[in-house]
Amino acid sequence: MKEHRILDQHDEEAAEQALFRAILSLRDLGEVRAFLVDLCTPAELQALKDRWLVAELLDRDLPYRQIHDRTGVSVTTIGRVARYLNSGSGGYSKALQRRRK
Repeated sequence: MKEHRILDQHDEEAAEQALFRAILSLRDLGEVRAFLVDLCTPAELQALKDRWLVAELLDRDLPYRQIHDRTGVSVTTIGRVARYLNSGSGGYSKALQRRRK
């Protein structure tokens, strides 16, 4: 994250809310894909895809080493995803729960 921010806390929160509302306005998979491809660098998009895949594999109780061998994602990143999956804001859990339905 950038250390030198020009926006104050209120404007920062407003920008975050605007981003989240933009995501919520998208109507289908194609629109979401186009938005994320435009928004993210290829490396950022790959990182998002990697983290989501790791979350899905952790949800299936695969061991870290097996996830690493299958995906090439570092064990450190796998541990970070696991930590947020278990004690984050609940976003991973909610999305995984909805995907299972």
